Amino acid sequence: MAPRDLSKSKLIAFRQCPKRLWLEVHQPGLREDSKSTQAIFKTGHQVGEIAQRLYDPQGQGAVIDLHAEGVGPAIERTRSLLGGELPIFEAGFSAAGGMAFADVLLPMEVDGKPGWRMVEVKSSTSVKDYYLDDIAIQTYVARAFGVRLGSVSLAHIDTGWTYGGDGDYRGLLVEKDLTESTFTREEEVREWIAQAHAVADLSAAPDISTGLQCSAPFACGFFGHCHQNELTAEYPVTWLPRIQSKDLKTYISDHAVVDMRDIPSAFLNARQRLVRDCTVRDECYFDAVEAQHDLARYPLPGYFLDFETTQFGVPKWAGTRPFQSLPFQFSLHHLDAHGVLSHQGFLDLSGDDPSLAFARSLVALCSEQGPIFVYNTGFEGRRILDLAERFAELRDPLLAIKERLVDLLPIAQARFYHPSQQGSWSIKKVLPAIAPELRYDQLAGVQDGDMAMQAYLEAVDPATTSERKQEIGAQLMSYCALDTLAMVKIWSKFSASPLPLGIANAEFGTD
Repeated sequence: MAPRDLSKSKLIAFRQCPKRLWLEVHQPGLREDSKSTQAIFKTGHQVGEIAQRLYDPQGQGAVIDLHAEGVGPAIERTRSLLGGELPIFEAGFSAAGGMAFADVLLPMEVDGKPGWRMVEVKSSTSVKDYYLDDIAIQTYVARAFGVRLGSVSLAHIDTGWTYGGDGDYRGLLVEKDLTESTFTREEEVREWIAQAHAVADLSAAPDISTGLQCSAPFACGFFGHCHQNELTAEYPVTWLPRIQSKDLKTYISDHAVVDMRDIPSAFLNARQRLVRDCTVRDECYFDAVEAQHDLARYPLPGYFLDFETTQFGVPKWAGTRPFQSLPFQFSLHHLDAHGVLSHQGFLDLSGDDPSLAFARSLVALCSEQGPIFVYNTGFEGRRILDLAERFAELRDPLLAIKERLVDLLPIAQARFYHPSQQGSWSIKKVLPAIAPELRYDQLAGVQDGDMAMQAYLEAVDPATTSERKQEIGAQLMSYCALDTLAMVKIWSKFSASPLPLGIANAEFGTD
């Protein structure tokens, strides 16, 4: 094997950023993967295990265990297995300066001779652009290793498939044939490998500043390391909301812009200009008259509703789909016609499918007529539609609840902005600008949606103690209640309606 055959993951790192490759080779300990990235890895391993059962239902194939066998022995065992006619999983190849491990190799006839069909399995829901580079590298290395490939496919999760239960995952994966487009990219891949080796051989990391490449096509675990020694702009360009236009991205890249003041107004849309101007001037924008007008059509009594959800790439409950957002908790504040505020909620940490009990509780607690305020109707609205589709007996009352939803987010986006929001209208940013006495960072344990999802998974893990589960339950209750109390505060400011005194963190409990 060559002194330093670069793995496929390192070559993909090079495609994203040469500095990332150099750090992967020379200082891998500096990488800090987020919990969400770790969750993606975990789902990937789970999907890989299921793929082995789907492609080899009789269990006759061979599985290469890289971690147990070591790189060299794993590649040599692959070489010996290529002479057989049984499926091979995690087959390893090292050739032409690259190294790759194929998820699935299935025997097939190629030009009248024994050959192989290669399938790369991804835990995503579509064929992403960078997967095409991924599979091109793998194909190039495999063919250089001597594998006679007849076809190359990418298998990904089909989100339209519904799990029937009993561990039957037939239909979870759908394939896309990439043979023709992949076989024509050999010269391209050869150049990438040569360029990547040149970078890996440098005595120091390339001088590349952090930028849009740090999060695309995926988050780089070295961002914290690279960013810590950079000069921080007084008004970072990353505070501009939704940097999506090609012209704006090109201008930022070509001119190495780090401060939003250095972007000509012509490249910014109205909302971006608002953020820039309010931030630079340290001024708050609030169209109180129009905000009050927006809410005048929704008189009390009213509800304030927020969901917490979990999802599984590989469904665990019958009747659910891959990556379907499944609600396990809601918080519901109620404000009556006299301005009296009360709170109720739902939380299921049993580990069983919470959907039916959730839907029944939601219908029961939202029985009084009046608007139901949410922060981003699309999220709660889609979850309610899912529940209505699954439970016919609750369809009508659930759809009636959906029709009553009133979204506070677009009102906030149109009528209010404070420099402390740093370009975001998330409720986590708007609340402290309106009610600084209420703070998510003072909550114990759970402080955002990702943390809530991770807390749920910990709580339903059979290894979690009852004491810890109770602690997690209390943290989830406090967090979700703050989300709906935040909406109450936002509604109060926008509608110019006073609330009872003393609403603070102590109010988070359930009635």
